[in-house]
Amino acid sequence: MRLIQFEHQGRLAVGLVEDEQHIRLIEVAGGTYQLARDALAHGRSLAEEALLRAGDTRLDYEQLVREGRLRVPLCHPDPAHCLVTGTGLTHLGSADTRAAMHAKLAAGEEPLTDSMKMFKLGLDGGKPAAGTEGAQPEWFYKGDGGILVHPEAPLPVPAFARDAGEEPELVGLYLIDDRGRPWRLGYAVGNEFSDHVTEKANYLWLAHSKLRACSFGPELLLDPLPARLEGESRILRDGELLWQKPFVTGEENMAHSFANLEHHHFKYAQFRRPGDVHVHFFGTSTLSFGDGIQTRDGDRFEIQLPAFGRPLRNPLAWQREAPLATVHHWN
Repeated sequence: MRLIQFEHQGRLAVGLVEDEQHIRLIEVAGGTYQLARDALAHGRSLAEEALLRAGDTRLDYEQLVREGRLRVPLCHPDPAHCLVTGTGLTHLGSADTRAAMHAKLAAGEEPLTDSMKMFKLGLDGGKPAAGTEGAQPEWFYKGDGGILVHPEAPLPVPAFARDAGEEPELVGLYLIDDRGRPWRLGYAVGNEFSDHVTEKANYLWLAHSKLRACSFGPELLLDPLPARLEGESRILRDGELLWQKPFVTGEENMAHSFANLEHHHFKYAQFRRPGDVHVHFFGTSTLSFGDGIQTRDGDRFEIQLPAFGRPLRNPLAWQREAPLATVHHWN
């Protein structure tokens, strides 16, 4: 089962995806957020609540896209109560990369970089036995709900950015209940979107490189996630294909289990504030930046995982000015 959010008659609505052409309207005021809160209050799953509330009204999916009415499939009424984060170095990557690392370890050659050490921690302890704590992953903060860009809408690039690169990833979507317990509502396909030139210049600038907009959706998958997922990431320029590459994800292709990544995020009490929404990116191993691609204004990203229905599409919109940030004071 997959859900979408969209604008309908001046309010945020939820739709049940029936097929590529049809959406079944779910009767709820307040979008997926309220639907999930209602499900928790009624002791039902989100899928059960959605089916119970789905009416007979059917809408044209493609018309919603053409009219720019698609929204991210989960948001909070107050963007300050939506936390957007991610974990990196979680995917196994190419066999060559892994083989090179193991060769260095076996030969006792030059010391591993901090990134390779982190990657090795995940390989060695990222999938612990149930009920035990595994290796701590790399973690980063992207922003609050104000950085979320809706599917099909332009991704803004600050003028001071040195790069604007896609990161095709799985996204976990969560709601904290009134008792402070995290609930995973489902998954979406996402574009984590980062400044890879800034990150490459100095890994201590990773935090800066992540403070960018991002997008996910348009569909929220409620079904159990397959262990192996195969998709494709594309960039179009002036309507023509510039770059494309397959990517794999899912636990079979990851050094960490989802349970371990979730534990190391939600173990912090400040991330269990009742009513909050969390959007968490799980990492990737495929980037156009690694193939020497330099994006520019107007390029369009397309990220597709068949299990998630419609692809996530966003064009780039590069801002032209970067005025100096000025702090005002009374003295």
